[in-house]
Amino acid sequence: MGIKILFLYPNLFGTNMIPPAIALFSAMLKERGHEVEVFDTTYYLVDQGTNSDKAMEDTLAVIPSNLADRGIKMKETLWEDDLQNHINKFKPDLIGISATEDMWELGEKLLNNIKDYKIKNNVPLIAGGVFPTFAPELVIKNEVVDIVCVGEGENALLDLCERIKKGEKDFSNLTNCWVKTIGPEYLKDRNQVIKNPISKPVDVNKNPIIDLSLFETNRLFRPMGGQIYKMFPVETIRGCPYTCTFCNSPDQMRLYNEQSDGGFFRKKRIDLISKELKHFKNDLGVEYNYFWADTFLAMNKKEFEEFVEMYSEIKIPFWMQTRPETITDYNMKKLKDVGLDRISFGIEHGNEEFRKKILDRRWSNKNIIEKLKIPNKYEISYTLNNITGFPTETKKLAFDTIELNRQIEADNSNISTFVPFHGTPLRKMCEDLGLIKPETLVKSTAANPDEKDDGQLNMPQYTPQEIREIRKCFNLYVKFPKNRWKEIERAEKDDDEGNKIYGELKQEYLEKYMPKPNADPHGGIEDFACIDTANNGMATS
Repeated sequence: MGIKILFLYPNLFGTNMIPPAIALFSAMLKERGHEVEVFDTTYYLVDQGTNSDKAMEDTLAVIPSNLADRGIKMKETLWEDDLQNHINKFKPDLIGISATEDMWELGEKLLNNIKDYKIKNNVPLIAGGVFPTFAPELVIKNEVVDIVCVGEGENALLDLCERIKKGEKDFSNLTNCWVKTIGPEYLKDRNQVIKNPISKPVDVNKNPIIDLSLFETNRLFRPMGGQIYKMFPVETIRGCPYTCTFCNSPDQMRLYNEQSDGGFFRKKRIDLISKELKHFKNDLGVEYNYFWADTFLAMNKKEFEEFVEMYSEIKIPFWMQTRPETITDYNMKKLKDVGLDRISFGIEHGNEEFRKKILDRRWSNKNIIEKLKIPNKYEISYTLNNITGFPTETKKLAFDTIELNRQIEADNSNISTFVPFHGTPLRKMCEDLGLIKPETLVKSTAANPDEKDDGQLNMPQYTPQEIREIRKCFNLYVKFPKNRWKEIERAEKDDDEGNKIYGELKQEYLEKYMPKPNADPHGGIEDFACIDTANNGMATS
């Protein structure tokens, strides 16, 4: 007989789809006879952040949509009461929390809520995810946390559950984990922290199909192209071969290269992806597949041909993200034929020298512009992702990003504020420049839309106010003719006149430039398949 594991997932409405890592852990644990449940805050009114989907709509970054079209709405109960009721009813033997840095503040509120139960019942608590991996020294300070998983969590979690099942209390040598020492009686002698080494990366081809039954039905739906779909995450690649300095991939590779005997970048076998996709299609009625690899087209020719042949039997619309340099006329046509619906391309910045020097992105604007004509040829919708507010950037440099986006016929563009997350090379640069303290936690614009948190960078040459102005009017600058730029410049200002002008320009943008939503999902998807219809975790994938 197994043990009971409760996962806590702090999240805000409209921010993330279901966490694939927790879904994977659930499948693995259930295979071994354990019971698993999750407490997910996504549809609760929490005193942090806002609806990030709507925040992106407000800056014209996405096509407007409404989850209520599929009967999805916020819960009316309090998360504090529901969590207490959940934990008292389920009575877990182990509690896990999976959190990103911008959700850690909310996560600590969840931990405080279950503190009494945990101490009274001597229940160990493990924290994992990208933030605990790269800032374990901050996470381990929380008095409720006993163990911090550094790196991938599959093996550590299975080992921990087996030890608890056997009645063991000493977890001090748990691989991939920082562990507060535990004496003969639980919770004694907790001043010392044992930092265990990282084992080699897991074999992703030995993992089971993720467990979507763990989540309430509402969590399986996410917006895409203005419509709401039953959408599932699909892992094809873990890690990324590129070294963008605003991303944690370089530090992931460094972590595993230095402390284990294997690299972090791995690919999943096509036959296993096929098995998972057929299960989603035939058994769960998926309407849209979401390939969440950092660079989906980091494939060789043989792997690509295998994917296309496999997906020709699935033909469910899908989204992917990749880099402009990975696309060709050949692969765009092939993917369009089997169901490619939308792509997100990371452009990030429009100044070639800045992009190369600060971001380690080395492609020329000319090549980017030429490559991104190919999706237009095959009528593939795509979005350009951009970032502003990098260290040493200026508002003038930000207009180079606007200029590059103006030369590309994308369906829509978005721009987010750079956030110096722990575990990224640019975080270290910001610390070295004195822009942020090592212990400071930061939040993305999704979790902190007003960008008034103390963790945001305060640079004299590009102030937070100027960054907000660029974000507010970015799409107006990209789409409107330059003879309208004086109006847009006035609309940047957060005063009565500026907001009035912005409101008028926004309405004009929606009428002239915003793409129309995709066709009704039930009608449109039937072109691909007959469907019976009824969206970063402990692993650092």
